[in-house]
Amino acid sequence: MSEYSLKHYAHLGDAVYELFVREYVVERTHSQKQMHDMTTSFVNASFQAQMLEALTCEFSEDENEIIRRAKNLPLTVNKRNNQNIHRAATAFEVIIGYLYKNEPRKLEEIFMKIGKKFNLIDL
Repeated sequence: MSEYSLKHYAHLGDAVYELFVREYVVERTHSQKQMHDMTTSFVNASFQAQMLEALTCEFSEDENEIIRRAKNLPLTVNKRNNQNIHRAATAFEVIIGYLYKNEPRKLEEIFMKIGKKFNLIDL
């Protein structure tokens, strides 16, 4: 098992999740503007917080503990932004990074569930 700090997992998770979304986007559009618009509609704090909430029952007790700890990380959030949304989005990135390093099969399952729930994949 890889052991990184929660911030390291968040950094990895951000990149892994964005790549998942970008692969979806490039298969569906050729316009630069459409690619950007689609990507930003799926890669943003509100959407990531929504996904974390929708997937809560998919995570083990240990994974939910990681998510709980990640929600308590100190964040630098603009006063205009909702801190709870950013905490949930960060927790989503942490769990994606954690699964990427420690449970790649589970990450594939989570991505399939995200794809089905939010119509990000064709089945």
